[in-house]
Amino acid sequence: MSGYELLARDLAACGRDGFTGEVRVSGSPGGAFHLHGGLVVAVESPGAPGPEALLLRSGRIGGEEWAALVRESGGARWPAAGLIAHGYAGAAQLRVVCAMSLQDAAFAVVAGSVDGCERGPAAGPPPAAVTVGEPPTRLLQEASRKLRALLALPYPVRPDRERPTPAPVSCAATRLGDLRCELLAHADGRRTARDLAFRTGRGVYTVTVEVARMLGEGLLECVDAPHPIPVRLPEDGGGLRPREPAPPAPQPAPPGPDATALPRRRPGASGINEALTPEPGGGTGWKEFFRLRNPTAR
Repeated sequence: MSGYELLARDLAACGRDGFTGEVRVSGSPGGAFHLHGGLVVAVESPGAPGPEALLLRSGRIGGEEWAALVRESGGARWPAAGLIAHGYAGAAQLRVVCAMSLQDAAFAVVAGSVDGCERGPAAGPPPAAVTVGEPPTRLLQEASRKLRALLALPYPVRPDRERPTPAPVSCAATRLGDLRCELLAHADGRRTARDLAFRTGRGVYTVTVEVARMLGEGLLECVDAPHPIPVRLPEDGGGLRPREPAPPAPQPAPPGPDATALPRRRPGASGINEALTPEPGGGTGWKEFFRLRNPTAR
């Protein structure tokens, strides 16, 4: 069973069961589906910009005003009431932004790889939830339809694979829209369509489709990865020499005869002192030893 089939099966079961909670999807980029009564009310994924990024991109509110609203709401991730109260956005606009974010995150999950799904209770209220949820099966069908349409383009791309760069052609005579101008300004050969979506504050599906079209029109191109540069060492090893083995430690000299000479009986000795006296050059005198031990002996 493929990752998409696994996700579709689990979400369909949640819809039949009227499940309320979260379905956490592991993979790349993965994400989380928030359900209420079997309907999907929000989707989060690191592969797509969230609703706050889309709202900030609209220019209706700046970063400082957004931070102030978050503090005013006690740290809420989606201060909808404050946005409406301060006149930054209307209720209808917020509903559109939430719906766009939900569908875009679902597309990002489907366009990536799905390794597994886990159903669990909700950790809190879903952020930027839509008022009327989406049936899970219909949501996944729409996401897969977008992916098929993207792959059917003359130059199909994936949100997290190709890294385009502006083509070396003159576009002065070409009339470009705002989105294309932004993509040409930010495409540098290191950013994927997903990166460009976060950079421009646009939906990842919208940016990926536009990148594919610009590649087909020759406005963007994908260069091959640079080949590794061979490194040649100098013939003499670059001044490096192998370590020479340390000289062997000197062996201790064998002990002399004085240290190991034992007293020997000499043939024809007349007394015990003379018999046990060592040969010349060896040890201490045994005569002195016996004299000290037997003071009466002469």
